[in-house]
Amino acid sequence: MSPELIDRFAAIVGPANALRDPADQERYLVEWRGLWHGETPVVLRPGSTAEVARILELAHETGTRIVPQGGNTGLVGGQVPAGDEVLVSLGRMKRIRSVDPAGDTIIVDAGATLSEVQQAAEDVDRLFPLSLASEGSCQIGGNLATNAGGTAVLAYGTMRDLVLGLEVVLADGRIWNGLRTLRKDNTGYDLRHLFVGSEGTLGIVTGAALKLFPKPRSRVTAMAATPSPADALRLFSVLRGTAGGTLTTFEILPRIGLDFVLRHAAGTRDPFGAPHDWYLLIEVSSGVEEATARDALEADLAGAFEEGLLLDAVVARSGNQASAFWRLREMLSEVQSHEGGSIKHDVSVPVAKVPEFLARAGEAVIELLPEARLVPFGHLGDGNIHFNVSQPPGMDKARFLSMWDEMNERVHGVAAALGGSISAEHGIGQLKRRLLPRVKDPVEYELMLAIKRTLDPQGLLNPGKVLELKE
Repeated sequence: MSPELIDRFAAIVGPANALRDPADQERYLVEWRGLWHGETPVVLRPGSTAEVARILELAHETGTRIVPQGGNTGLVGGQVPAGDEVLVSLGRMKRIRSVDPAGDTIIVDAGATLSEVQQAAEDVDRLFPLSLASEGSCQIGGNLATNAGGTAVLAYGTMRDLVLGLEVVLADGRIWNGLRTLRKDNTGYDLRHLFVGSEGTLGIVTGAALKLFPKPRSRVTAMAATPSPADALRLFSVLRGTAGGTLTTFEILPRIGLDFVLRHAAGTRDPFGAPHDWYLLIEVSSGVEEATARDALEADLAGAFEEGLLLDAVVARSGNQASAFWRLREMLSEVQSHEGGSIKHDVSVPVAKVPEFLARAGEAVIELLPEARLVPFGHLGDGNIHFNVSQPPGMDKARFLSMWDEMNERVHGVAAALGGSISAEHGIGQLKRRLLPRVKDPVEYELMLAIKRTLDPQGLLNPGKVLELKE
């Protein structure tokens, strides 16, 4: 890119917000797992929707490729530029534009972090329910671009279910103002859903109108040990019947995952006196008093124990104890890096098929690599399992990671055979772009390509991500 063109882009955001020095750019270019290290001639940090529009207008005029970025917490390389692309970071756009507790809505800039939006809801005695381990740094725009899920999907749905309206800058610099907060608007195509989950390939989200919810009067958290995933599934059915919509979390994790956390996360401790093969993190968020909610959950767990669905259970008696339980789950992704290489799978299957998926995927991996350490965990209640495989002790890391594609093929094959998806909440990005045409219905994939060609005919927005476009 010519210095003159870089100067034109820099003039839009001001010299202080046009980063050209590689040292200043570094934190925007490295994906936290280290799978991608990008390059860019300049990182632009716009401070308003108008500046984003001017950037894309200039890009459209000059044929410049653009990579939008939120908090740089993505796990599939969707936010990393390849070299000649201008990186547009939304981190300066952090306004909470308005909060309406009566209508249970909030309008925010795309660069607001998830935790900032949660706090703005808390300030008016409301709840924004999306919850992720990266909530202190991930941004709303990125959450929308990847249709983030997290730990509360069971009760509140994914990001797609939490958005009422969007403000989006299109590839030619036009601004679509769709920041409506209506719960009902039956006036034709609902364009917001084109952009949710599109990973910045159709437009750059700059603002969002989101749903808020009444704050629960109580939250009761429990850790439980279960004999098997099949028993966990039966317990899930029981709790869905008794707790209904107040059951907000139902997570599963294996003993090896808990061992990793206890070994590498300071201040953690085993909730039980003896080891078990499988653990559950359960939370009920209720409109009744905490004591009443706790009594109800304890009664349900006691009944499950009598039926052989549980081996042990501990219900948190304080906020600190509940936080300690949550930390065991939230640290699972981070601590795996201390055990060597990790081959990741973010898949979903119908909830009733989770036990079968775990068994068949495990068999497929062990057949390929008998010494592999299986670390499957995640959201049993919505069918999303992070089927991770850790490097065998003593095995060369590079040799292990060279098996990524072959192992993916086996695990994804099991998920597909059970009617599942190869990406439940992390997106496609670069990591799974070449897999997408093989798992999508051909007509569906053609429709996706047609939408891309219509909204971004020059292919300037986040090139090399999601879709395989013919040059």
